Amino acid sequence: MKILRQSLFVLPIVWIFMLSACEKALPVGPSPTGGSSGNNEPPPSNTYILPDIDLSNWKVTLPIPRSDGKPIEVEPPAILDYASDPVLKPFMYNDSSDGSLVFYTYPGASTTNSSYSRTELREQMTPGSNDDNWTFSEGGEIHGLLSVPDISQESDGDYHRTIIMQIHGRLTDAQKNLIGEDDNNAPPVLKIYWRDNRVYVLTKEMKDTTDTYEESLSTDAWTDSPGKYFTRVVGTDTFSLDVIASEGRLEVKLGGNETFVYEGVHMDRWGVFENYFKAGNYLGTKDDGAFAKVKYYELEVSHD
Repeated sequence: MKILRQSLFVLPIVWIFMLSACEKALPVGPSPTGGSSGNNEPPPSNTYILPDIDLSNWKVTLPIPRSDGKPIEVEPPAILDYASDPVLKPFMYNDSSDGSLVFYTYPGASTTNSSYSRTELREQMTPGSNDDNWTFSEGGEIHGLLSVPDISQESDGDYHRTIIMQIHGRLTDAQKNLIGEDDNNAPPVLKIYWRDNRVYVLTKEMKDTTDTYEESLSTDAWTDSPGKYFTRVVGTDTFSLDVIASEGRLEVKLGGNETFVYEGVHMDRWGVFENYFKAGNYLGTKDDGAFAKVKYYELEVSHD
């Protein structure tokens, strides 16, 4: 197992190695070394060992803006051509050495309800639509096999963090109208981070469990519960994550050895929301020169 060491001096060397190994161009924008982007194109897609990941029910958000400043999103079926799409290639590409799907990102364009950028997949149960989602009573499971082989450092030497998997809440149109919201956004009930060489889990809980149904729909009704780390130090090693959502219950598994279970009143009350899975690389910094690379070898979702 390799643990990312806290040394500011290794960053340029690591980045040069990453460029050489991946044989791909950096996107337009700041590079991890602070220099200009490279110009090398990745080899043809048929030279890759392709990952066994079906993207038919995923869209991806990129850290680069559209003309209106919002981040570019690519939905199915266009996302299926990521290996040859000039917009997607700098951010989603296949690593020929291990058959992984790589998500690369850096600070750039962000979504309306966030200040951070991402190269992150969003589940679409109906391809091309955000309107078909699932509730905890309906159930959902996600499995990922992944690693975080490269991530930048803060000025104090600590590593930046990135979200590698989520369950995000969503208001129905009826709920949105009931509370007078402008969009369908609801809080993420689950965020799973790569942080400090370990896997960190953060969930939501109600500020006041006596809130009415209508009050519980507001983002302000929810706050972060105390987050916690799994004991395993994953470093740059490959690890598996499994998340199982069911009525009143949320289970998060790291490998076959450690499990966190969340249940009780907060998970019961979360049942008012629709949900969708997210997976990829959601970098939690706006520092100049920051970057992260996340590899997925397996990614599967199922619903009862």
